[in-house]
Amino acid sequence: MSATSDIARSTGSRDFWLGFAAYLLPTFPIAFIWHLVLFEQKYRALHIYRDEPIIAFGLGSMIIQGAIFSWLFPRVFNRGSDSFVKDGLLYGLGAGLLSWSFTTLAVGAKNVMASVPDFVLLETAFTILQFAIVGPLIALAYRR
Repeated sequence: MSATSDIARSTGSRDFWLGFAAYLLPTFPIAFIWHLVLFEQKYRALHIYRDEPIIAFGLGSMIIQGAIFSWLFPRVFNRGSDSFVKDGLLYGLGAGLLSWSFTTLAVGAKNVMASVPDFVLLETAFTILQFAIVGPLIALAYRR
């Protein structure tokens, strides 16, 4: 059985694609504006990013993340919950913590930068914002 047929069978392909869109559509503009507009100078001062980011790689990683986070949601939460907001915030907390562990902690541990605490602060705030938005949206996508 393929992953695609597993998705369609267990959650409905419509729900999966809505959950995928609920992750990708807000994440890309939030990440772009956060990293390349609002806090561009702070990130430049950290001296960890290239002068010209490869936007396609960022989008590609978000596509993979969106598929995984959408696929995972119905396996973590039952459909009968009373509150998609509560489920979404709880899901966002768990998914955000996982994401934070490899986008913030691991990067801070491995990369040379001007200030690890500044990087951790910026990325933590970004991750909280991102998953406070996408968690409830993914839960809404799976709501019946």
